[in-house]
Amino acid sequence: MKIYYRISNNSEKKERLSNATKEHCLTIFLREFDREDNQIEIVADNVTEKKLKDFIFSQQKKNLSIEETALGNTQSFKYVLKKACQLDDLDEMIFFAEDDYLYLPNSDQVLKEGLGRADYVSLYDHPDKYQDGLNPFVKDGGEKTKVILTQSSHWKFTNSSTMTFASQVKTLKADYKLWERRLVDTYPYDFKAFRDLRRRGRKLITPIPSLSTHAEPKFLAPLIDWSRV
Repeated sequence: MKIYYRISNNSEKKERLSNATKEHCLTIFLREFDREDNQIEIVADNVTEKKLKDFIFSQQKKNLSIEETALGNTQSFKYVLKKACQLDDLDEMIFFAEDDYLYLPNSDQVLKEGLGRADYVSLYDHPDKYQDGLNPFVKDGGEKTKVILTQSSHWKFTNSSTMTFASQVKTLKADYKLWERRLVDTYPYDFKAFRDLRRRGRKLITPIPSLSTHAEPKFLAPLIDWSRV
């Protein structure tokens, strides 16, 4: 699997769990995804803090490369999307990861299992799928879905996710123009992009319970004490 991990200390300022520093999130990410069969590329976008930059470069190794950019949120994603679409192996699994997520053990295995069942996979069971008013496709505390099972996890089909997700090169190439239409502002229109994909017939799944969370307290994946991760 090819992984693109985007990190910046100049991203949108949001409240985050006290344990979810940029350094800790990267450490947890590498604990789960630094595997011999994964190639990791860290894109350090507008990283200006010396402490963070030193920490990032201390992780460099054979299967982990680092590139510095100054693109911003949307354009840095577009940059790694283009890089993924230029890969020759159409079946290569691609994971786009942001710098403010936490992961539970076995995330790598479960993510790869999910890509055997859907076009797009997120490990984040977003709480907006259980709250009326946050997501227009949620009613009475849930969305219409189907639950499936892989070796290590239950999954549900869902209507949208964030910019931390996995797919394959062939899928991303086919969907590139669709993604490009939603990468025009300071922040990517992720909800609209996944709705476009669903209308195109693409399937998106997330594990239940979640194996990952965005670190913003009001959007933590349910049923897990993420402050202890």
